[in-house]
Amino acid sequence: MTAAPARGDRRGGVDATTAPVAIDPSDAYAGYLDHLADADEDAAIDLAIGLLDAGVPPERVLLDLVAPAQAEVGERWARNEWSVAQEHAATHISERVVAAVSGHVDPRPTGGRVVVACMDGEWHALPPRLVAEVLRLRGWQVTFLGASVPAAHLVSYLHRYDAHAVALACALPMRLPYAHRMIEACRRSDVPVVVGGRGFGTDGRWARRLGVAWAPDAPSAAELVADERALRAVPPARLAHLADDEYASLVRRRAELIDSALADLRERVPVARTYTASQLDSTISDLGHVVDFLAAAVYVDDASLFTEFVEWLSEILRSRGVPAAAVARPLEHYAVALRDFPRAGRVLAAGRAALSDAGR
Repeated sequence: MTAAPARGDRRGGVDATTAPVAIDPSDAYAGYLDHLADADEDAAIDLAIGLLDAGVPPERVLLDLVAPAQAEVGERWARNEWSVAQEHAATHISERVVAAVSGHVDPRPTGGRVVVACMDGEWHALPPRLVAEVLRLRGWQVTFLGASVPAAHLVSYLHRYDAHAVALACALPMRLPYAHRMIEACRRSDVPVVVGGRGFGTDGRWARRLGVAWAPDAPSAAELVADERALRAVPPARLAHLADDEYASLVRRRAELIDSALADLRERVPVARTYTASQLDSTISDLGHVVDFLAAAVYVDDASLFTEFVEWLSEILRSRGVPAAAVARPLEHYAVALRDFPRAGRVLAAGRAALSDAGR
């Protein structure tokens, strides 16, 4: 690898398409992770710019170095190996690396405007930022609106600027009902939409349920954006089950369900009565997430959305020394409280079965 230039010389950069590839960016992966672990922003940027100067196309630096490293950061937090503070520091550094790579190259836009944004309530902004940069490298004029963009503000922006397409990101399936409303708002503005992120399922099955084009990664999103016919040729949403009003009723009872589940937990688990303020906040947050994921599963009529969440949550809590019963008890409580909700009941039963299987 050639030496990285001094900070003041990092402009002009390399050609994003014709530069010869001298090394594989995955070879630098371990070193980059070490820089994230050490919170060494300068070293992480130097490594990325060094790859560019060695002839690695910027798209590969973003997708073969930054993206997998960020996924590993999330896994280390999930395994309780890194604290929230370490995860935030690493994410900030990767955002700075993306900005440095972007500033090192200067592709001229040859296509129309593409707006990239996170769903309202969605704060995982780095993955869509990577998509935005890949689109920019491929010649699109990109506007990145960042995290948690309210639907009304996005639509107002689309009315002001003539957008070729909108790319929306969702990392958490519990945001799917909000995502659907945002997608429909964009369509009413006659702007085609492509979505991505784990929130739509690793295979995009919930995107198909909502009737929207889905891309599993940044290159696929770029290919979809370039094919307007494919963007618009999507099957209609399959949400006829929402006519039973069960989802809306469940959402209206959210606060009541959380309060009653917390009271039940305190009654059945004496130690819960001695929780600190921080522990209590975390418990209330987890109880709310259970309701939100349950509601999302009811919205798309797919119990697997909820069972995957329950399994993930039990693993997270187990890594922090919390027994699986901490998840099982709220599921039992919600099943009783929602006995008049047949679809929610089936989803809860599937979640309890998944939790039991995971425990065995």
